[in-house]
Amino acid sequence: MTSRPHDALVRPHDALFKAAFHIPVHAEALLREILPAALVTAMAWDTLTLQPGDFIDPALADTHSDLLFSVMLGDTPALVYVLIEHQSTNHPAMPLRMLNYLGRIWDRYFRDAGVPLPLVVPVVVTHAPGGWTAPVSFGQLFNPDPTSMPGLAPLMPSFSLLIKDLSHVSDEDLHEWALAAFPKVALWLLRDARDGEQLLRNLEQWADILDRVRCTPDGWDAVTQCFRYISQVCGTVHFKRFCAKLRELIPHTEKIAMTFAEELHQEGLKQGIQKGRQEGRQEGRQEGRQEGRVGLLQKQLVLKFGELTPEYVALVAAATEAELDRYAERILSADTIEAVFAA
Repeated sequence: MTSRPHDALVRPHDALFKAAFHIPVHAEALLREILPAALVTAMAWDTLTLQPGDFIDPALADTHSDLLFSVMLGDTPALVYVLIEHQSTNHPAMPLRMLNYLGRIWDRYFRDAGVPLPLVVPVVVTHAPGGWTAPVSFGQLFNPDPTSMPGLAPLMPSFSLLIKDLSHVSDEDLHEWALAAFPKVALWLLRDARDGEQLLRNLEQWADILDRVRCTPDGWDAVTQCFRYISQVCGTVHFKRFCAKLRELIPHTEKIAMTFAEELHQEGLKQGIQKGRQEGRQEGRQEGRQEGRVGLLQKQLVLKFGELTPEYVALVAAATEAELDRYAERILSADTIEAVFAA
């Protein structure tokens, strides 16, 4: 399993989603639960392939959360792209954002292969608090609605998003989905982990499946990804309560929790050392600038008023940034050195 430390640091929801569904077999299982039945039947799932992320604007590299797959339609040469966009919050203009993504995909495809263009199915998997309430079709972004005026609708782009709202998916439904253990647990955590109390209430129903994740290939990486996500989104207190309750339900998970806690501790130490080094470098630069200003001011004073007495040398050396600014301004108009240092 590929680690995505930067994603995990900046956008933990997206990091978990990508870790669980960048593998085509996991994406297939999810799409079979989301796409219309006729489309599921028509797709040649053995051709499902993850596409590179450079179809999306590089400027969005650290913010977008897309997974783009290509798949053939049965025995025909028709190519379909399925763009899975993960959303942890309601986006007021999601159809417009998706249109930009679609345009990038088609533009890239046209430059490489020309026409005809491939079909693209836009899917949004969301766990926005309170459920998805933002527009789901491009027409909803306009006022008036293009369909309300005769002759206007055919002139406007028109498409809808296929929304899968995890807030409306029950534990029973998730358990029935034909997903592997890790992606199934990932969806549960995306739905519940931001609410620490809800996470604890539902843990008993998910402990066994979380334990099964440990026994899969790359199971340790997957469990670590889950623990990392929980620790990032539900807070220290709920994370400790989660670990304690999990040890009650599955005693042998104590080793996993302790190992992960040690990893977090080591990461904290490493970040602390890095921060200390950065602060030290910053302080060093500031001290260097301060010394340079002190030396410059002393030279200016000597040039205008002659050799400095030890008293004035000490005053300049002990001056604050604001005092150095004041002294430097007064040199321009002062007739005596006493006027420079006057209170």
